[in-house]
Amino acid sequence: MTVTAGGTRAPGALAATRRHPGVVLAGAGAAVVAAVLAGVWVGALPLPPGAVVATLLDRAVAPLGLDVPGGLTGTEAAVLLRLRLPRVVLAALVGAALAVSGAAYQGVFRNPLADPYLLGAAAGAGLGATLVIALAPGASVGPVGVVPLAAFAGALLGVGAALALGTAAGGSHTATLLLAGIAVASFLAAAQTLVQQQNTDDLREVYGWLLGQLGRAAWSDVVLVLPYLGAACLVLLLCARALDVLAVGDDEARALGVHPARVRLLVVAAASLATAAAVAVSGLIGFVGLVVPHVARRLVGGANARVLPVALLAGAAFLVLADLAARVVLAPAELPLGVVTAFVGAPFFAGLLWAGARRR
Repeated sequence: MTVTAGGTRAPGALAATRRHPGVVLAGAGAAVVAAVLAGVWVGALPLPPGAVVATLLDRAVAPLGLDVPGGLTGTEAAVLLRLRLPRVVLAALVGAALAVSGAAYQGVFRNPLADPYLLGAAAGAGLGATLVIALAPGASVGPVGVVPLAAFAGALLGVGAALALGTAAGGSHTATLLLAGIAVASFLAAAQTLVQQQNTDDLREVYGWLLGQLGRAAWSDVVLVLPYLGAACLVLLLCARALDVLAVGDDEARALGVHPARVRLLVVAAASLATAAAVAVSGLIGFVGLVVPHVARRLVGGANARVLPVALLAGAAFLVLADLAARVVLAPAELPLGVVTAFVGAPFFAGLLWAGARRR
């Protein structure tokens, strides 16, 4: 039986699942490669596509003692390897994390409007970053800035508080967790506003972080978040089939040997960890975790085992292209990345609502 994230058969879902998921997955992988290449080719200093590919291949085969001729040299090589490539890689990681987390949240909460910031991750990260920017501005510099670390800790604190409150109030019931997340997020957002009001001179930097940015991306950021993102995304992909079992009902899931409460808590914890790591290095970037899972479901149907891997790859490609647009639309100035994703995501979501209203 084909089910959606909400546990009901969606119009056209059966037809959608008869498409070839392998073909869609391969297409999503090709889209990631194309987006990454476009991201490293295009910019204030255009790089020759052939020389870029040659340079990347040369770096890949260098440990084998091989050499690929025709690569970039001098300033162009430095721009590619020290500035552009880490930014593109980080955008792909963040996009993948937000998209797969959004798909997992939608599956576990059976709510198509669930997003990665549902349980207070955004509010906690915002408070952590704001405290460092406002109270210790000099500490935000360094090979790995304190702002990402504070945002990561704040996001984990927010999600941890929401899970603790929800568990104490009613176990792992999804409605209780949602209400706990709303309460914790509201409290942390109020605390952040209080800090901002007491440190108005730092508002510009705070809002710059809150709107999302990858302009300062470095390999140290990639190294910082990669273990968390890798582990969390792997757990979510492994739990995809269990989410499909939960969609038919808790009693049926127990009969099939699945423990609903444990699966929900594991998925929520992994999705929250991925979100916290992503937010720590990128700021708050909206709509990726909402839009991309919907596109994935339209392509491969409602089964989470198919949606999550497609969402992961599609999210990576989407955010790399969004970051490319942020860099070039107003060049040499840059748009906040969150503004670009909102310009794309808000009309898309409005279209989904309109289409749903017409079907009713």
